[in-house]
Amino acid sequence: MAIEGKDEIHSGRIRLGMVGGGSGAFIGGVHRMASRLDDHFTFVAGALSSTPEKALASGKELGLDPERTYGSYEEMAEKEAAREDGIEVVAIVTPNHMHFEPAKAFLEKGIHVICDKPVTSNLADAKALKAIADKANALFILTHNYTGYPMIRQARAMIANGDLGDIRLIHAEYPQDWLTEPAEREGSKQAEWRTDPKRSGAGGAIGDIGTHALNLALFASGAELESLSADLDTFVEGRQLDDNAHIMLRFKEKNGVRPKGMLWASQVAPGFENGLQLKICGTKGGIQWMQENPNYLWFTPFGEPKRLLSRNGADALEAATRVSRIPAGHPEGYLEGFANLYCEAARAIRAFRDGKTPEDVVYPTIEDGVIGLAFIEACVASSNADGKWIRLDV
Repeated sequence: MAIEGKDEIHSGRIRLGMVGGGSGAFIGGVHRMASRLDDHFTFVAGALSSTPEKALASGKELGLDPERTYGSYEEMAEKEAAREDGIEVVAIVTPNHMHFEPAKAFLEKGIHVICDKPVTSNLADAKALKAIADKANALFILTHNYTGYPMIRQARAMIANGDLGDIRLIHAEYPQDWLTEPAEREGSKQAEWRTDPKRSGAGGAIGDIGTHALNLALFASGAELESLSADLDTFVEGRQLDDNAHIMLRFKEKNGVRPKGMLWASQVAPGFENGLQLKICGTKGGIQWMQENPNYLWFTPFGEPKRLLSRNGADALEAATRVSRIPAGHPEGYLEGFANLYCEAARAIRAFRDGKTPEDVVYPTIEDGVIGLAFIEACVASSNADGKWIRLDV
C-alpha cells in the first residue's frame, strides 16, 4: 500500500471520525455505509463507546488503528486536532443528550461536524450550540436524511418554481408500530434510550420521528412554522415519553396566504412500518410523496389527471438528477438518501479547503436543529396546556 503523502493528506479523501456508533449501534453503521457509498470519505478515528474498553473493542472490529481508537471524545478532539493527518470532520451518532458537548469540542478545534438529529436534547443547548457553530471555523451538517431523497428535491424545486402556486395546505405524517409494546423493557437498546427523558429529552415520538416529518415539510414547501397546537399521548403504560402525537400547524404568511397544516407522528400504529408521507397543496395543484415508495412523486395540477413522476424520469428536474446515481426504474432509497447528505457535505468540505462556498450544496444546518427543538418544546407546552396554541421560540 502506498504511503499517503502531504498532498494526499490535504487533497484526497476526507478524513472522517465518529463519536458513538460502536458495536450494536444501528445508526453508526448507517453513517459509515453512507460515507463510503460515493468514496468521498475514509474512516480513520473514533470514540465509539461510553467506556474505553468497549471503544477499543469496537475500533478493532471496524479495523481502526488502536492509536486512533479513543476512550473519550475529549481525548479524540485534542489528539486529532494536533495531527497533520487528523480528521477533518466528525460524525456524532450518540443518543440526543450526548450531542452538545462533543459537537462543541470538535467545532472549537475547527473540525467540521455531521450530527444526527435532534441536534441536542433541549432548546437551550440547541441555541447555545448554534452560537458556537456560528463562530467556529467549521461546517455543521445535520442529518435529516430524508431531505437527500431525489424526489423530495424534485418536490422542493417544483414548489420553488411555482408549479403548485401559493401553498395553502401542508400535511406530514410519520407512523410506525415498533413501540406498540414496551420494547424498552424487553432488551431493545434502541427503545431504551429513545423512551428515556434523561437521554432523549422531552420528546418521544415527536423528537425521534416528528422532527423528521416537520423538517421534511419545511424543506420541501419553503414554509416557516409560526405556531402549533399539540395533543400528545402515551399509550403504553409506564412509558415516560409520548408515543403518539396529533399536531395542528400554522405557518407564516407568504404572498398573502397563511398556510395551515397537520402532523401525525406515532410509534404505536400497527400496520405502519415506516410510513413517512408528505402532502402539499397550493392554488395551482398538489403533490404527494411516500417514503416507502420513494422513487415516485404524485403531482396533480388542479383540474387535470394525476401524474406519476419518477426518479430520473422524463420530467425530472436538475435538483433531483444531481442527487441520483442510476437510471430510472432502478430503486434508490434510505442509504442512498443518507449518502446524498454525505456527498453534499463532501462538496462543502472540499470547497472549504479552498476557501470557497459552493452555490448548489443543500443540507440541513444548525438552524434546522434549533427549529426542531423549538418544535418539541412547543408541542410539550401545548399538550400540557390542553392544546393551547404556542408560538415557536426560535
